[in-house]
Amino acid sequence: MSADRVGSPATDALQTTLAAEHAAVFVYGALGGQTSRSETPALYAAVTDAYVTHRGRRDELIDRLVAAGHEPVAAEPAYDLPADLSTAAAVSGRALALERSAASTYAFLIASTTGSARSWGVDALLDTAVRELAFGGGPERLPGL
Repeated sequence: MSADRVGSPATDALQTTLAAEHAAVFVYGALGGQTSRSETPALYAAVTDAYVTHRGRRDELIDRLVAAGHEPVAAEPAYDLPADLSTAAAVSGRALALERSAASTYAFLIASTTGSARSWGVDALLDTAVRELAFGGGPERLPGL
């Protein structure tokens, strides 16, 4: 990624994506606390995998922004969670909504960047489109749009 000036569309898109990843890490942490490795092993594995993936993306975005000379946007102190996450269906539903939101954010990133940042966004969009399937989503022609 080239060193974008502060406030450029590419930098703004990276910051927006980072803010979304901060939220995803928080929410997946909470969802992980509502799953059981013994009672719902597939859901537990999918939530754990999503948490690790989004945490890695968050860290990659921070590294990209710092390398380009920008101050990464900070995480919020907390994010909204549904009142009831007591069932596997509720956890799956929230995870699916989170992945659909991530797909929209990655589509925005792709539209706003070029080069390695865009390639990274394409990879993230493809991964999240596939990840939606683990949470009950269906294939879409244009995920994120």
